[in-house]
Amino acid sequence: MQARLLRSFSFRLAFTYMALFGTSVLLLLWFIYWSTAAYMSRQADATIAAEITGLAERYDMDGLAGLINVINKRLSRKPTGSSIYLLTTAINTPIAGNLNRWPETQADNDGWLNFQLENASLGKNNIHLARARSFTLSGDFHLLVGRDIYELEETQRRIIRALILGFIITLVLGGGGGFVLSHRVIKRLESINITSREIINGDLSRRIPLHHSDDEFDTLASNLNLMLDRIEELMDDVRRVSDNIAHDLRTPLARLRNRLELLRSEQEKAGQDPALAEQAISEADGLLKTFTALLRIARIETRRRKDAFTETDMEALLHDVVELYEPLAEEKGLSLSLQIDSNVHIQGDRDLLFQAMANLLDNAIKYTPAQGRIEIRLNHQRISIADSGPGIPENERQQVFQRFYRLEKSRTTPGSGLGLSLVEAVAKIHGMSLSLEDNHPGLQVNCEFPQDPSITPMPASNHT
Repeated sequence: MQARLLRSFSFRLAFTYMALFGTSVLLLLWFIYWSTAAYMSRQADATIAAEITGLAERYDMDGLAGLINVINKRLSRKPTGSSIYLLTTAINTPIAGNLNRWPETQADNDGWLNFQLENASLGKNNIHLARARSFTLSGDFHLLVGRDIYELEETQRRIIRALILGFIITLVLGGGGGFVLSHRVIKRLESINITSREIINGDLSRRIPLHHSDDEFDTLASNLNLMLDRIEELMDDVRRVSDNIAHDLRTPLARLRNRLELLRSEQEKAGQDPALAEQAISEADGLLKTFTALLRIARIETRRRKDAFTETDMEALLHDVVELYEPLAEEKGLSLSLQIDSNVHIQGDRDLLFQAMANLLDNAIKYTPAQGRIEIRLNHQRISIADSGPGIPENERQQVFQRFYRLEKSRTTPGSGLGLSLVEAVAKIHGMSLSLEDNHPGLQVNCEFPQDPSITPMPASNHT
């Protein structure tokens, strides 16, 4: 279920939305960081520049002694503060300030220096980064004013951590929201799929459940239900027409056959040859069989409920089919064998399953030449009926399930081309799948059981 959810379109859509939203949030957080950190750095630089201006003016008014006095007063007011002062001679000999030497870092074009602060007088054991600006006073004195930017960097790091945490929370909430949304969408779609599969299996009375939320899914479900109502109505009309045809045409055909029987009897009494009457009776029987097969297929395909389904013993069913066709196989000189690897019980209509197996065995006997062999095998997965006849070309194996379709080499053989169509209709209503394959020589028909039949393992047995 989880793998299916990850492959679903709704999850991919939610993930795409989450990715776009996450990217937008990331850009927004980056802008917040950039504007905040840059503002704090600009404020620190502006403060340093203002201090340099003030100290330079003090030097101009009070001279060197006045400047030293101001620096000492500022340091004495806050000895462990973040302010950095250093006044040196032309050869960088310290005169006043809280640095014991001039930084070795080269200043940029604007006089700014970034260096490591190692002055123990600040009362801090950790090495901090500092940012300062140098200024040359008259008399070739050098003034350095700066700030310990440890707190600034720590604040920036906290902002970065907060932004990263916020981004992770956004991804987690977005992913969780996408998962929940996808699960809800899949649940709604699965209800449609379940109903669709039940309709495909023949239950046209099924309808897609509504949640009465008036959303797009309810609109879709309502439209599909209206369509299904219309389809069911049309199928009812077809069924009524079929019943009417059965009532209106089968009776005249039966009367025609009875009159042909009377004609044959009269001809026999009069000493005339009844061959033409017998041919007409045979043609009428063929028409009745074809008509009956068509109606049976239509009724199977339009069956709504599976009320006639009961637990069916497939071993007993196959034994009955083999017993019915044994005389015909012996008459043609065929070897007919039944092998049971494991018994299978499925929920199904026994009469329909019997008819389907009988049609397959009848075809095998019909097309297998004399002295050939037919093998029927039952196991927990399938029923297979294999013969040594001419087989069916691979490019025609799907077409033989169409109504009235017959191979060119089989057109001279009696039949209507409806046998495999009926078998396919029975297989569909039971959830079985049909496949045809080579038997080298001949044809093998496989009827695969549904996923969950009731299986009773038993020792292998053979009936020949």
